[in-house]
Amino acid sequence: MKLFGLKNCDTCRKALNALKDAGKQPDFHDVRVDGVTRAYLTKWAKAAGWQALLNTRSTTWRGLSEEDKSNVDEAKAIALMEENPALIKRPVIEAGGKVTIGWTKDVQDALLK
Repeated sequence: MKLFGLKNCDTCRKALNALKDAGKQPDFHDVRVDGVTRAYLTKWAKAAGWQALLNTRSTTWRGLSEEDKSNVDEAKAIALMEENPALIKRPVIEAGGKVTIGWTKDVQDALLK
């Protein structure tokens, strides 16, 4: 199991702690420090949808130019997330061949069994 996120993200810390408490030992990958490849972003976009992956509520999103925020499609979203990893909705968890995004009740129920 791999958990991709930011070390200073409260939601990522909650997810990491809950998984550890459940006896899981996810490998943590800080997307800002360690970076994230286009291959990962493409895989996640295909698995969960690029709209779910792109965090348009973030401070980083609000700081982008209007040009960057307009006419976003999958290719542009992936390029923006590659350049600005804080635009990735967190956490992204790869487990058992599946990709989950966020730390919703559904994700918790699926991963904390």
